[in-house]
Amino acid sequence: MLTEIKEFSASTRTSADAAAAIGCSVAQIAKSLVFRAKPSGRAILVMASGANRVDEKKLAAALGETIGKADAEFVRAETGFAIGGVSPVGHGIKLKTFIDEDLMVLPEIWAAAGSPNSVFRLTPQDLLRVTEGQILALKA
Repeated sequence: MLTEIKEFSASTRTSADAAAAIGCSVAQIAKSLVFRAKPSGRAILVMASGANRVDEKKLAAALGETIGKADAEFVRAETGFAIGGVSPVGHGIKLKTFIDEDLMVLPEIWAAAGSPNSVFRLTPQDLLRVTEGQILALKA
């Protein structure tokens, strides 16, 4: 997968901001959401379509653990990135990753590239390959 990182002067922290900066649909934004599994305490990465809310009950059922929100300190400690810039790759540890099935039908998607104002383009198949994620129906 050969890709280029695009940096913007404006924030691409939210799906709507990123879509506006790129000129794509909000659905094409692969937003990175980090959850904290309970009781294990491990970080769980969800790559969701920017147009969707994640059904946390579906996520917990697939994981086999309850989940909770991850605060900014936990996200940075586990991923190496700040909230709003969490990339699907490049973490210090291997994260259990779930991919929203709605992303898989799109020809191309955009994901955070490590900062709140940078993104990169990839295909859903590239996302699946580089994250070794599990495709899941996550839409609430």
